[in-house]
Amino acid sequence: MIDLLGNEEFEQFYASYEEPRVFGLRINTGKVARAEFLEKSPFHLTPIPWVSDGFYYQEGERPGKHPYYHAGLYYIQEPSAMAPVELLEVKPGERVLDLCAAPGGKSTQIAAKLQGEGVLVVNDIHSDRVKALVKNLELLGVRNAVVLNEKPERMLTAFQGYFDKILIDAPCSGEGMFRKEEEMMGQWERHSVQEFAAMQRELLAQAAVMLAPGGRIVYSTCTFSPEENEAQIAEFLDKHPAFEVVPIEGFSPGRPDWLREPWCEADGYSSKAKDAVAGTARLWPHKLRGEGHFLAVLRCVDGGSAEASGSASTRGSAGAGAGAGVGVGVGADPSAGAADFVAAAGKRSGRPALRGKGRAEAPPSTGVSLEPLEAFSGELLRSEPFALRRLVCYGEHAYASPPGLPELHGLKVVRPGWYIGALHRGRFEPSHALAMGLRLREAKRALSLASSDERALRYLKGETLEVAESEILRDPKETKAAKGYCLVCIDDHPVGWGKWLDGMLKNEYPPGWRWT
Repeated sequence: MIDLLGNEEFEQFYASYEEPRVFGLRINTGKVARAEFLEKSPFHLTPIPWVSDGFYYQEGERPGKHPYYHAGLYYIQEPSAMAPVELLEVKPGERVLDLCAAPGGKSTQIAAKLQGEGVLVVNDIHSDRVKALVKNLELLGVRNAVVLNEKPERMLTAFQGYFDKILIDAPCSGEGMFRKEEEMMGQWERHSVQEFAAMQRELLAQAAVMLAPGGRIVYSTCTFSPEENEAQIAEFLDKHPAFEVVPIEGFSPGRPDWLREPWCEADGYSSKAKDAVAGTARLWPHKLRGEGHFLAVLRCVDGGSAEASGSASTRGSAGAGAGAGVGVGVGADPSAGAADFVAAAGKRSGRPALRGKGRAEAPPSTGVSLEPLEAFSGELLRSEPFALRRLVCYGEHAYASPPGLPELHGLKVVRPGWYIGALHRGRFEPSHALAMGLRLREAKRALSLASSDERALRYLKGETLEVAESEILRDPKETKAAKGYCLVCIDDHPVGWGKWLDGMLKNEYPPGWRWT
Protein backbone atom coordinates (compact mmCIF):
# COMPACT_ATOMS: atom_id res chain seq x y z
CA MET A 1 0.00 0.00 0.00
CA ILE A 2 2.93 2.34 0.59
CA ASP A 3 3.99 1.84 -3.03
CA LEU A 4 0.47 2.64 -4.22
CA LEU A 5 -0.37 5.59 -1.99
CA GLY A 6 2.99 7.09 -1.13
CA ASN A 7 4.24 7.71 2.40
CA GLU A 8 2.05 10.68 3.30
CA GLU A 9 -1.31 9.25 2.25
CA PHE A 10 -0.39 5.81 3.54
CA GLU A 11 0.00 7.28 7.02
CA GLN A 12 -3.56 8.62 6.81
CA PHE A 13 -4.78 5.29 5.47
CA TYR A 14 -3.03 3.31 8.19
CA ALA A 15 -4.32 5.62 10.92
CA SER A 16 -7.92 4.93 9.84
CA TYR A 17 -7.52 1.33 11.01
CA GLU A 18 -6.97 2.57 14.54
CA GLU A 19 -10.36 4.27 14.48
CA PRO A 20 -13.53 2.42 15.50
CA ARG A 21 -15.57 0.95 12.66
CA VAL A 22 -18.91 2.51 11.74
CA PHE A 23 -22.28 0.77 11.62
CA GLY A 24 -25.13 1.17 9.17
CA LEU A 25 -28.67 0.09 8.45
CA ARG A 26 -30.79 0.53 5.35
CA ILE A 27 -34.53 1.10 5.48
CA ASN A 28 -36.48 -1.54 3.59
CA THR A 29 -38.70 0.72 1.49
CA GLY A 30 -40.36 -2.38 0.08
CA LYS A 31 -42.16 -2.58 3.45
CA VAL A 32 -42.11 0.89 4.97
CA ALA A 33 -41.69 4.40 3.59
CA ARG A 34 -38.56 6.27 4.60
CA ALA A 35 -40.48 9.07 6.33
CA GLU A 36 -42.71 6.64 8.23
CA PHE A 37 -39.75 4.67 9.54
CA LEU A 38 -37.84 7.76 10.62
CA GLU A 39 -40.89 8.94 12.51
CA LYS A 40 -41.16 5.69 14.51
CA SER A 41 -37.48 4.70 14.67
CA PRO A 42 -36.13 4.22 18.20
CA PHE A 43 -32.53 4.66 16.99
CA HIS A 44 -30.30 7.71 16.70
CA LEU A 45 -29.71 7.81 12.94
CA THR A 46 -27.57 10.03 10.72
CA PRO A 47 -27.75 9.84 6.90
CA ILE A 48 -25.14 8.02 4.83
CA PRO A 49 -24.34 10.53 2.05
CA TRP A 50 -24.34 8.12 -0.89
CA VAL A 51 -27.50 6.13 -0.01
CA SER A 52 -30.97 7.65 0.07
CA ASP A 53 -32.30 5.10 2.56
CA GLY A 54 -29.08 4.33 4.46
CA PHE A 55 -28.17 5.57 7.93
CA TYR A 56 -25.38 5.30 10.46
CA TYR A 57 -26.41 4.10 13.90
CA GLN A 58 -24.50 4.11 17.16
CA GLU A 59 -22.66 0.94 18.14
CA GLY A 60 -24.53 0.30 21.39
CA GLU A 61 -28.04 0.51 19.90
CA ARG A 62 -28.23 -3.12 18.68
CA PRO A 63 -30.96 -2.80 16.01
CA GLY A 64 -30.84 -6.58 15.51
CA LYS A 65 -32.53 -6.89 18.91
CA HIS A 66 -35.63 -4.86 18.09
CA PRO A 67 -39.02 -6.16 16.86
CA TYR A 68 -38.71 -3.97 13.76
CA TYR A 69 -35.76 -6.10 12.64
CA HIS A 70 -37.97 -9.19 12.82
CA ALA A 71 -40.60 -7.32 10.81
CA GLY A 72 -38.04 -6.77 8.05
CA LEU A 73 -38.21 -2.98 8.21
CA TYR A 74 -34.45 -2.58 7.75
CA TYR A 75 -31.29 -4.47 6.88
CA ILE A 76 -28.09 -4.09 8.89
CA GLN A 77 -25.35 -3.38 6.35
CA GLU A 78 -21.88 -1.89 6.19
CA PRO A 79 -22.24 1.67 4.77
CA SER A 80 -19.82 1.36 1.82
CA ALA A 81 -21.51 -1.90 0.79
CA MET A 82 -24.69 0.06 0.04
CA ALA A 83 -23.03 2.05 -2.76
CA PRO A 84 -22.99 -0.53 -5.63
CA VAL A 85 -26.79 -0.92 -5.84
CA GLU A 86 -27.25 2.86 -5.77
CA LEU A 87 -25.10 3.06 -8.90
CA LEU A 88 -27.09 0.29 -10.59
CA GLU A 89 -30.04 2.73 -10.84
CA VAL A 90 -32.71 0.05 -10.62
CA LYS A 91 -36.24 1.01 -11.61
CA PRO A 92 -39.52 -0.83 -10.92
CA GLY A 93 -40.37 -3.37 -13.60
CA GLU A 94 -36.80 -4.11 -14.69
CA ARG A 95 -35.09 -7.49 -14.90
CA VAL A 96 -32.13 -7.55 -12.53
CA LEU A 97 -29.46 -10.14 -11.72
CA ASP A 98 -27.37 -10.29 -8.57
CA LEU A 99 -24.73 -12.73 -9.77
CA CYS A 100 -22.82 -13.32 -6.50
CA ALA A 101 -25.65 -12.64 -4.10
CA ALA A 102 -25.14 -14.31 -0.69
CA PRO A 103 -25.83 -13.36 2.03
CA GLY A 104 -28.36 -11.07 0.32
CA GLY A 105 -27.81 -7.51 1.54
CA LYS A 106 -27.48 -6.10 -1.95
CA SER A 107 -30.24 -8.40 -3.26
CA THR A 108 -32.71 -6.99 -0.75
CA GLN A 109 -31.58 -3.46 -1.65
CA ILE A 110 -32.33 -4.20 -5.32
CA ALA A 111 -35.70 -5.69 -4.35
CA ALA A 112 -36.68 -2.53 -2.48
CA LYS A 113 -35.97 -0.47 -5.58
CA LEU A 114 -38.02 -2.82 -7.77
CA GLN A 115 -41.01 -2.35 -5.41
CA GLY A 116 -42.34 -5.81 -6.20
CA GLU A 117 -42.38 -5.22 -9.96
CA GLY A 118 -40.18 -6.90 -12.57
CA VAL A 119 -37.87 -9.86 -11.96
CA LEU A 120 -34.99 -10.28 -9.53
CA VAL A 121 -32.74 -13.30 -10.11
CA VAL A 122 -30.24 -13.91 -7.33
CA ASN A 123 -27.49 -16.49 -7.64
CA ASP A 124 -24.69 -17.82 -5.52
CA ILE A 125 -22.40 -20.71 -6.34
CA HIS A 126 -21.94 -21.73 -2.69
CA SER A 127 -24.81 -23.92 -1.49
CA ASP A 128 -23.92 -23.36 2.17
CA ARG A 129 -24.40 -19.60 1.77
CA VAL A 130 -27.69 -19.78 -0.13
CA LYS A 131 -29.63 -20.54 3.07
CA ALA A 132 -28.77 -17.11 4.47
CA LEU A 133 -29.67 -15.54 1.13
CA VAL A 134 -33.12 -17.15 1.13
CA LYS A 135 -33.78 -16.19 4.74
CA ASN A 136 -32.89 -12.53 4.15
CA LEU A 137 -35.15 -12.35 1.09
CA GLU A 138 -38.00 -13.84 3.12
CA LEU A 139 -37.34 -11.60 6.14
CA LEU A 140 -37.57 -8.46 4.01
CA GLY A 141 -40.74 -9.67 2.28
CA VAL A 142 -39.41 -9.97 -1.28
CA ARG A 143 -42.11 -11.29 -3.64
CA ASN A 144 -40.45 -11.30 -7.05
CA ALA A 145 -37.12 -13.10 -6.53
CA VAL A 146 -35.86 -16.33 -8.07
CA VAL A 147 -32.96 -17.96 -6.21
CA LEU A 148 -30.37 -20.05 -8.06
CA ASN A 149 -27.39 -22.04 -6.79
CA GLU A 150 -25.60 -22.34 -10.10
CA LYS A 151 -22.31 -21.83 -11.87
CA PRO A 152 -22.70 -18.63 -13.92
CA GLU A 153 -21.59 -20.33 -17.14
CA ARG A 154 -24.61 -22.63 -16.88
CA MET A 155 -26.95 -19.63 -16.83
CA LEU A 156 -25.89 -18.17 -20.17
CA THR A 157 -28.25 -20.05 -22.46
CA ALA A 158 -31.39 -19.36 -20.42
CA PHE A 159 -30.56 -15.71 -19.77
CA GLN A 160 -28.75 -14.53 -22.90
CA GLY A 161 -29.53 -10.82 -23.36
CA TYR A 162 -32.23 -10.99 -20.67
CA PHE A 163 -31.26 -8.55 -17.90
CA ASP A 164 -31.56 -4.78 -17.83
CA LYS A 165 -29.18 -4.51 -14.87
CA ILE A 166 -26.55 -6.87 -13.46
CA LEU A 167 -24.64 -6.55 -10.20
CA ILE A 168 -21.30 -8.34 -9.82
CA ASP A 169 -20.24 -8.03 -6.20
CA ALA A 170 -17.22 -10.11 -7.07
CA PRO A 171 -15.37 -12.55 -4.82
CA CYS A 172 -12.10 -10.84 -3.95
CA SER A 173 -9.09 -10.86 -1.66
CA GLY A 174 -11.04 -8.68 0.78
CA GLU A 175 -8.43 -6.20 1.98
CA GLY A 176 -11.06 -3.50 2.34
CA MET A 177 -12.80 -5.50 5.08
CA PHE A 178 -9.79 -5.96 7.36
CA ARG A 179 -11.08 -3.42 9.90
CA LYS A 180 -14.58 -4.89 9.94
CA GLU A 181 -13.52 -8.56 9.91
CA GLU A 182 -10.05 -8.99 11.39
CA GLU A 183 -10.04 -12.73 10.70
CA MET A 184 -9.77 -11.95 6.99
CA MET A 185 -6.22 -10.74 7.56
CA GLY A 186 -5.16 -14.26 8.41
CA GLN A 187 -6.82 -15.65 5.29
CA TRP A 188 -5.18 -13.22 2.92
CA GLU A 189 -2.30 -14.55 0.82
CA ARG A 190 -0.52 -12.95 -2.09
CA HIS A 191 -1.31 -15.75 -4.51
CA SER A 192 -5.04 -15.39 -3.80
CA VAL A 193 -5.08 -12.08 -5.69
CA GLN A 194 -4.33 -13.86 -8.96
CA GLU A 195 -6.84 -16.58 -8.22
CA PHE A 196 -9.58 -14.04 -7.59
CA ALA A 197 -8.59 -12.03 -10.67
CA ALA A 198 -9.16 -15.10 -12.85
CA MET A 199 -12.66 -15.59 -11.38
CA GLN A 200 -13.51 -11.92 -11.78
CA ARG A 201 -12.46 -11.95 -15.43
CA GLU A 202 -14.87 -14.83 -16.11
CA LEU A 203 -17.73 -13.21 -14.19
CA LEU A 204 -17.49 -10.00 -16.20
CA ALA A 205 -17.46 -11.88 -19.51
CA GLN A 206 -20.44 -14.02 -18.45
CA ALA A 207 -22.42 -10.99 -17.31
CA ALA A 208 -21.87 -9.35 -20.71
CA VAL A 209 -23.63 -12.29 -22.38
CA MET A 210 -26.67 -11.99 -20.11
CA LEU A 211 -27.06 -8.21 -20.40
CA ALA A 212 -29.59 -6.65 -22.76
CA PRO A 213 -28.50 -3.91 -25.21
CA GLY A 214 -28.44 -0.60 -23.37
CA GLY A 215 -28.15 -2.39 -20.04
CA ARG A 216 -25.87 -1.63 -17.12
CA ILE A 217 -23.38 -3.69 -15.12
CA VAL A 218 -22.02 -2.57 -11.77
CA TYR A 219 -18.81 -4.32 -10.77
CA SER A 220 -17.67 -4.02 -7.17
CA THR A 221 -15.03 -5.45 -4.87
CA CYS A 222 -13.91 -4.85 -1.29
CA THR A 223 -10.20 -4.98 -2.10
CA PHE A 224 -7.53 -2.37 -2.87
CA SER A 225 -5.68 -4.60 -5.36
CA PRO A 226 -5.27 -2.97 -8.82
CA GLU A 227 -5.22 -6.45 -10.38
CA GLU A 228 -8.78 -7.04 -9.17
CA ASN A 229 -10.04 -3.55 -9.89
CA GLU A 230 -8.70 -1.19 -12.58
CA ALA A 231 -6.99 -4.04 -14.43
CA GLN A 232 -10.22 -6.03 -14.66
CA ILE A 233 -12.13 -3.09 -16.12
CA ALA A 234 -9.42 -2.11 -18.60
CA GLU A 235 -9.09 -5.68 -19.87
CA PHE A 236 -12.87 -6.04 -20.14
CA LEU A 237 -13.19 -2.84 -22.17
CA ASP A 238 -10.50 -3.95 -24.62
CA LYS A 239 -12.26 -7.29 -25.13
CA HIS A 240 -15.80 -5.84 -25.24
CA PRO A 241 -15.78 -2.69 -27.40
CA ALA A 242 -19.57 -2.29 -27.11
CA PHE A 243 -19.17 -1.33 -23.45
CA GLU A 244 -18.24 2.00 -21.95
CA VAL A 245 -17.54 3.24 -18.45
CA VAL A 246 -20.16 5.53 -16.94
CA PRO A 247 -18.15 8.00 -14.82
CA ILE A 248 -18.86 7.90 -11.08
CA GLU A 249 -19.02 11.13 -9.12
CA GLY A 250 -18.78 11.74 -5.38
CA PHE A 251 -15.94 9.33 -4.61
CA SER A 252 -12.20 9.19 -5.24
CA PRO A 253 -11.51 8.30 -8.89
CA GLY A 254 -10.01 5.06 -10.15
CA ARG A 255 -6.27 4.97 -10.71
CA PRO A 256 -5.18 4.31 -14.30
CA ASP A 257 -1.62 5.11 -13.19
CA TRP A 258 -1.63 1.86 -11.22
CA LEU A 259 -1.95 -0.21 -14.42
CA ARG A 260 1.78 -0.92 -14.36
CA GLU A 261 4.37 -3.23 -12.94
CA PRO A 262 4.57 -4.85 -10.43
CA TRP A 263 0.77 -5.12 -10.22
CA CYS A 264 -0.21 -5.27 -13.88
CA GLU A 265 1.33 -5.58 -17.30
CA ALA A 266 2.44 -2.08 -18.25
CA ASP A 267 1.61 -2.53 -21.94
CA GLY A 268 -1.37 -4.83 -21.48
CA TYR A 269 -4.13 -2.29 -22.13
CA SER A 270 -5.09 0.25 -24.77
CA SER A 271 -4.77 3.93 -23.97
CA LYS A 272 -8.54 4.27 -24.40
CA ALA A 273 -9.19 1.63 -21.77
CA LYS A 274 -6.66 3.17 -19.39
CA ASP A 275 -8.26 6.59 -19.71
CA ALA A 276 -11.73 5.12 -19.11
CA VAL A 277 -10.63 3.56 -15.82
CA ALA A 278 -10.39 7.06 -14.35
CA GLY A 279 -14.21 7.02 -14.35
CA THR A 280 -14.34 4.18 -11.84
CA ALA A 281 -14.32 4.89 -8.11
CA ARG A 282 -12.51 3.95 -4.94
CA LEU A 283 -13.97 4.24 -1.47
CA TRP A 284 -11.13 4.76 0.99
CA PRO A 285 -11.56 4.27 4.77
CA HIS A 286 -9.46 7.37 5.45
CA LYS A 287 -11.63 9.56 3.20
CA LEU A 288 -15.16 8.54 4.24
CA ARG A 289 -17.06 6.79 7.01
CA GLY A 290 -17.03 3.27 5.61
CA GLU A 291 -14.79 0.39 4.59
CA GLY A 292 -12.73 0.07 1.41
CA HIS A 293 -14.47 -0.65 -1.89
CA PHE A 294 -13.95 -0.37 -5.65
CA LEU A 295 -16.82 0.45 -8.03
CA ALA A 296 -17.23 0.50 -11.80
CA VAL A 297 -20.34 1.17 -13.88
CA LEU A 298 -20.36 -0.39 -17.36
CA ARG A 299 -22.98 0.37 -20.00
CA CYS A 300 -23.65 -1.70 -23.11
CA VAL A 301 -24.23 0.58 -26.08
CA ASP A 302 -27.37 -0.54 -27.96
CA GLY A 303 -26.76 -2.97 -30.78
CA GLY A 304 -23.03 -2.95 -30.40
CA SER A 305 -21.59 -6.22 -29.14
CA ALA A 306 -21.58 -9.82 -30.26
CA GLU A 307 -23.45 -10.64 -27.08
CA ALA A 308 -26.03 -7.94 -27.69
CA SER A 309 -26.55 -8.68 -31.38
CA GLY A 310 -27.86 -12.13 -30.56
CA SER A 311 -30.00 -11.06 -27.67
CA ALA A 312 -32.93 -9.23 -29.22
CA SER A 313 -34.83 -12.35 -30.26
CA THR A 314 -33.93 -14.05 -26.98
CA ARG A 315 -35.24 -11.13 -24.96
CA GLY A 316 -38.41 -10.96 -27.02
CA SER A 317 -39.22 -14.61 -26.33
CA ALA A 318 -37.88 -14.80 -22.79
CA GLY A 319 -41.31 -14.80 -21.24
CA ALA A 320 -42.78 -17.39 -23.57
CA GLY A 321 -42.76 -20.05 -20.89
CA ALA A 322 -44.20 -17.88 -18.14
CA GLY A 323 -47.90 -17.28 -18.46
CA ALA A 324 -50.10 -15.13 -16.27
CA GLY A 325 -51.28 -17.01 -13.25
CA VAL A 326 -51.60 -17.35 -9.51
CA GLY A 327 -48.86 -18.65 -7.25
CA VAL A 328 -48.04 -19.79 -3.73
CA GLY A 329 -45.17 -21.30 -1.11
CA VAL A 330 -42.01 -23.46 2.64
CA GLY A 331 -38.48 -24.73 2.31
CA ALA A 332 -39.29 -27.09 -0.50
CA ASP A 333 -36.95 -29.82 -1.59
CA PRO A 334 -36.70 -29.48 -5.37
CA SER A 335 -35.85 -33.17 -5.64
CA ALA A 336 -39.33 -34.10 -4.44
CA GLY A 337 -40.89 -33.94 -7.90
CA ALA A 338 -42.86 -31.06 -9.32
CA ALA A 339 -45.96 -29.86 -11.06
CA ASP A 340 -46.66 -26.57 -12.75
CA PHE A 341 -50.02 -24.83 -12.79
CA VAL A 342 -51.34 -21.49 -13.93
CA ALA A 343 -54.50 -20.83 -11.97
CA ALA A 344 -55.73 -17.68 -13.68
CA ALA A 345 -59.53 -17.63 -14.03
CA GLY A 346 -59.69 -21.02 -12.34
CA LYS A 347 -57.83 -22.78 -15.16
CA ARG A 348 -54.70 -24.90 -15.10
CA SER A 349 -51.92 -25.08 -17.61
CA GLY A 350 -49.53 -27.95 -18.16
CA ARG A 351 -46.39 -26.00 -18.95
CA PRO A 352 -42.98 -27.45 -18.06
CA ALA A 353 -41.86 -26.79 -14.49
CA LEU A 354 -39.06 -27.48 -12.04
CA ARG A 355 -38.16 -30.85 -10.64
CA GLY A 356 -35.49 -33.48 -10.28
CA LYS A 357 -32.54 -33.04 -7.90
CA GLY A 358 -32.81 -29.31 -7.90
CA ARG A 359 -32.61 -28.85 -11.66
CA ALA A 360 -35.52 -27.76 -13.81
CA GLU A 361 -37.03 -30.36 -16.11
CA ALA A 362 -40.43 -31.08 -17.62
CA PRO A 363 -42.52 -32.96 -15.00
CA PRO A 364 -45.05 -35.71 -15.39
CA SER A 365 -48.68 -34.87 -14.79
CA THR A 366 -49.76 -34.68 -11.14
CA GLY A 367 -52.97 -34.60 -9.17
CA VAL A 368 -52.14 -31.73 -6.82
CA SER A 369 -55.33 -29.76 -6.19
CA LEU A 370 -55.44 -26.00 -5.85
CA GLU A 371 -58.76 -25.99 -4.00
CA PRO A 372 -57.23 -25.65 -0.49
CA LEU A 373 -55.19 -22.66 -1.65
CA GLU A 374 -58.23 -21.08 -3.24
CA ALA A 375 -60.23 -21.61 -0.04
CA PHE A 376 -57.44 -20.06 2.08
CA SER A 377 -57.19 -17.07 -0.25
CA GLY A 378 -60.93 -16.53 -0.16
CA GLU A 379 -61.04 -16.69 3.62
CA LEU A 380 -57.85 -14.78 4.55
CA LEU A 381 -56.83 -12.46 1.72
CA ARG A 382 -58.60 -9.33 0.45
CA SER A 383 -56.82 -9.55 -2.86
CA GLU A 384 -54.60 -12.07 -4.56
CA PRO A 385 -51.09 -10.65 -3.98
CA PHE A 386 -49.70 -13.47 -6.08
CA ALA A 387 -52.05 -12.89 -9.03
CA LEU A 388 -50.56 -12.59 -12.51
CA ARG A 389 -47.78 -14.97 -11.48
CA ARG A 390 -47.01 -18.50 -12.55
CA LEU A 391 -47.74 -21.11 -9.91
CA VAL A 392 -44.90 -23.62 -9.64
CA CYS A 393 -45.15 -26.65 -7.34
CA TYR A 394 -42.24 -28.69 -6.02
CA GLY A 395 -44.03 -31.75 -4.77
CA GLU A 396 -46.60 -30.28 -2.38
CA HIS A 397 -44.80 -26.93 -2.00
CA ALA A 398 -46.07 -24.00 -4.06
CA TYR A 399 -44.35 -20.85 -5.30
CA ALA A 400 -45.49 -17.73 -7.15
CA SER A 401 -42.99 -17.25 -9.96
CA PRO A 402 -42.62 -13.74 -11.43
CA PRO A 403 -43.96 -13.31 -14.97
CA GLY A 404 -41.58 -13.07 -17.88
CA LEU A 405 -39.06 -15.70 -16.78
CA PRO A 406 -37.39 -17.87 -19.40
CA GLU A 407 -37.57 -21.62 -19.00
CA LEU A 408 -35.04 -22.74 -16.39
CA HIS A 409 -34.55 -26.30 -17.58
CA GLY A 410 -31.31 -27.80 -16.29
CA LEU A 411 -30.57 -25.05 -13.77
CA LYS A 412 -30.28 -25.63 -10.03
CA VAL A 413 -33.26 -23.69 -8.71
CA VAL A 414 -33.51 -23.14 -4.95
CA ARG A 415 -36.57 -20.87 -5.06
CA PRO A 416 -38.52 -20.42 -8.32
CA GLY A 417 -40.36 -17.45 -6.80
CA TRP A 418 -42.21 -16.31 -3.68
CA TYR A 419 -42.77 -19.32 -1.43
CA ILE A 420 -46.47 -19.34 -0.54
CA GLY A 421 -47.15 -22.59 1.29
CA ALA A 422 -47.75 -26.32 1.21
CA LEU A 423 -50.70 -28.19 -0.29
CA HIS A 424 -50.77 -31.08 2.15
CA ARG A 425 -53.40 -33.81 2.49
CA GLY A 426 -56.26 -31.67 1.29
CA ARG A 427 -55.35 -28.53 3.23
CA PHE A 428 -53.18 -25.48 2.64
CA GLU A 429 -50.49 -24.48 5.15
CA PRO A 430 -49.31 -20.91 4.55
CA SER A 431 -45.58 -20.24 4.68
CA HIS A 432 -43.74 -17.74 6.83
CA ALA A 433 -42.49 -16.19 3.58
CA LEU A 434 -46.11 -15.52 2.58
CA ALA A 435 -46.77 -13.71 5.87
CA MET A 436 -43.61 -11.61 5.53
CA GLY A 437 -44.48 -10.63 1.97
CA LEU A 438 -48.03 -9.54 2.77
CA ARG A 439 -49.27 -6.15 3.94
CA LEU A 440 -51.76 -5.70 6.77
CA ARG A 441 -54.31 -4.26 4.35
CA GLU A 442 -54.19 -7.49 2.29
CA ALA A 443 -55.37 -9.70 5.17
CA LYS A 444 -59.01 -10.17 6.10
CA ARG A 445 -58.07 -11.41 9.58
CA ALA A 446 -55.13 -10.00 11.54
CA LEU A 447 -53.74 -9.11 14.94
CA SER A 448 -51.59 -5.99 15.31
CA LEU A 449 -49.57 -5.73 18.51
CA ALA A 450 -47.81 -2.55 19.57
CA SER A 451 -44.03 -2.89 19.76
CA SER A 452 -44.37 -1.75 23.40
CA ASP A 453 -46.79 -4.59 24.16
CA GLU A 454 -44.94 -7.36 26.03
CA ARG A 455 -46.84 -9.89 23.91
CA ALA A 456 -44.93 -8.74 20.82
CA LEU A 457 -41.65 -10.06 22.23
CA ARG A 458 -43.37 -13.17 23.56
CA TYR A 459 -44.74 -13.87 20.08
CA LEU A 460 -41.24 -13.57 18.59
CA LYS A 461 -40.04 -16.06 21.22
CA GLY A 462 -42.65 -18.58 20.05
CA GLU A 463 -45.02 -18.39 23.02
CA THR A 464 -48.78 -18.89 22.98
CA LEU A 465 -50.63 -15.62 23.66
CA GLU A 466 -53.87 -14.63 25.32
CA VAL A 467 -55.77 -12.52 22.78
CA ALA A 468 -59.33 -11.26 23.16
CA GLU A 469 -61.66 -11.81 20.22
CA SER A 470 -62.14 -8.03 20.01
CA GLU A 471 -58.43 -7.67 19.18
CA ILE A 472 -58.71 -9.73 15.99
CA LEU A 473 -58.97 -7.21 13.15
CA ARG A 474 -61.61 -8.19 10.63
CA ASP A 475 -64.50 -6.74 8.66
CA PRO A 476 -67.66 -8.62 9.65
CA LYS A 477 -68.94 -8.19 6.11
CA GLU A 478 -65.93 -10.16 4.83
CA THR A 479 -64.98 -12.46 7.71
CA LYS A 480 -67.46 -13.19 10.45
CA ALA A 481 -65.38 -15.73 12.35
CA ALA A 482 -62.28 -14.78 14.36
CA LYS A 483 -61.28 -18.45 14.54
CA GLY A 484 -58.42 -19.72 12.40
CA TYR A 485 -55.29 -18.31 10.82
CA CYS A 486 -54.59 -14.61 11.30
CA LEU A 487 -51.72 -12.43 10.17
CA VAL A 488 -49.73 -11.28 13.22
CA CYS A 489 -48.26 -7.80 12.96
CA ILE A 490 -46.17 -5.50 15.14
CA ASP A 491 -47.09 -1.83 14.73
CA ASP A 492 -49.07 -2.91 11.63
CA HIS A 493 -46.09 -4.70 9.99
CA PRO A 494 -46.43 -8.50 9.49
CA VAL A 495 -44.12 -10.81 11.40
CA GLY A 496 -45.82 -14.20 10.96
CA TRP A 497 -48.94 -16.33 11.41
CA GLY A 498 -51.00 -17.34 14.41
CA LYS A 499 -54.10 -19.49 14.91
CA TRP A 500 -56.78 -17.96 17.13
CA LEU A 501 -59.35 -19.99 19.04
CA ASP A 502 -61.32 -19.13 22.20
CA GLY A 503 -59.10 -16.34 23.42
CA MET A 504 -55.78 -18.05 22.72
CA LEU A 505 -53.39 -17.46 19.83
CA LYS A 506 -51.38 -20.53 18.88
CA ASN A 507 -47.95 -19.37 17.77
CA GLU A 508 -46.89 -20.27 14.21
CA TYR A 509 -43.58 -18.36 14.29
CA PRO A 510 -40.85 -20.65 12.86
CA PRO A 511 -38.48 -22.13 15.48
CA GLY A 512 -35.39 -21.13 13.51
CA TRP A 513 -36.46 -17.47 13.45
CA ARG A 514 -37.31 -17.04 17.12
CA TRP A 515 -35.94 -14.32 19.38
CA THR A 516 -33.08 -15.61 21.52
